[in-house]
Amino acid sequence: MDEEYDVIVLGTGLTECVLSGILSVEGKKVLHIDRQDFYGGESASLNMSQLYKKFKPSAQKPEFRGRDRDWCVDLIPKFLMSNGELTNILVHTDVTRYIEFKQIGGSYVYRNGRIAKVPSNEMEAIKSSLMGIFEKRRMKRFLEFIAKYSDDEVSTHQGLNLDTNTMNEVYTHFGLENGTKDFIGHAMALWPNDDYLNEVARPTYERIILYVQSVAKYGKSPYIYPLYGLGELPQGFARLSAIYGGTYMLDTPIDEVLYDESTEGVKKFAGVKTKEGTGRAPIVIADPTYFPELVKKTGQRVIRAMCILDHPVAGTGDLDSLQLIIPQNQVGRKSDIYITVLSETHKVVPAGYYLAIVSTIIETDQPHVELEPAFKLLGNRVDTLMGIAELYEPQEDGNTDGIYLSKSYDATSHFESTTDDIKDLYFRIMGKPLVLKKRPGVEEEDAALNGLE
Repeated sequence: MDEEYDVIVLGTGLTECVLSGILSVEGKKVLHIDRQDFYGGESASLNMSQLYKKFKPSAQKPEFRGRDRDWCVDLIPKFLMSNGELTNILVHTDVTRYIEFKQIGGSYVYRNGRIAKVPSNEMEAIKSSLMGIFEKRRMKRFLEFIAKYSDDEVSTHQGLNLDTNTMNEVYTHFGLENGTKDFIGHAMALWPNDDYLNEVARPTYERIILYVQSVAKYGKSPYIYPLYGLGELPQGFARLSAIYGGTYMLDTPIDEVLYDESTEGVKKFAGVKTKEGTGRAPIVIADPTYFPELVKKTGQRVIRAMCILDHPVAGTGDLDSLQLIIPQNQVGRKSDIYITVLSETHKVVPAGYYLAIVSTIIETDQPHVELEPAFKLLGNRVDTLMGIAELYEPQEDGNTDGIYLSKSYDATSHFESTTDDIKDLYFRIMGKPLVLKKRPGVEEEDAALNGLE
């Protein structure tokens, strides 16, 4: 392996694999290494034996139907927005040829002790059980405003300025109730807390547009999901990198990180030594675990509970999959609780089982108790496995030492924040924005994202 490369990548999390694939396509010579023997890093999908080894190593694994490999349980529960940035990257890089997607059956929100479908357009708002008749009309007017708003047409602004008015002022303009604000802000705009209320309305407007457009793309919900789990995503980008000459080495610990002393006395990344030899490159992209001394805690910890069910979630019409958000205000918290539900339809559990993964930001010294509102909605559980993760972010931008580190995966229910991190890292490394050139056949996107109709 003793070779020179343009970039070394450490870790096979989604962020690292996306960048590895994109840089390989752009002609960079990439060496990609992971100490683990499977793809995905912190965003891997584990089979049942791997899952119990990680979360309940001393416990007796229950007897489950099906084979070990029939289980693909995500460590990081997230969906893709069907019109979101990660989906655009998948389509434009043609990684969709390696992965089959399915729609998620519905998007739900918890309000006043029960769950209900999130209305995504004016007609659904009129039918929604979340609101009384007068509030439905106000909600309909709000959604019409969002749909028709145009920066260039003052007549669509209704006296509001998205760049100066706060979101709270926009809500007040339409006379919306607090409960309605809750599901707009948390189940449509997908904000994790209420900080957005006192910020300008533009970002919330853009998030609602993304939600509505994503629902409109395939119907049912704004979310799509890869068969066999999210671990398929890093593998897809790994294949892309390999096609363009990228070198991959799994199960390869780093024995030593090499540095060069610059004339200013600054240590700069120069390469790595492994059992396979030495790889040299001027820059490295890595997840936080490879350079713990260069990252800092964000001050937040996430708890995630993987719940194995033998029944669908009550009150959802026996859907095979859904997202359910419990807004913070509904249960006296500062952060939302997210529930993702999947089934055999998505090839992640054997027939007859459902997988519900609950996640939230920890706020107390009894994090498992914080998930009780979710557990009550899920009903009886065959088993529950819990894990707690610290969230990290890089201390520096990487431009001085050539070490570019990704952020930990947050508690949000989708990959938009991860995609922001990917674009930010690309900009810092390449000195230009990530622009995805349209490949031939992009108009056949619906065919590539097969299984969605």
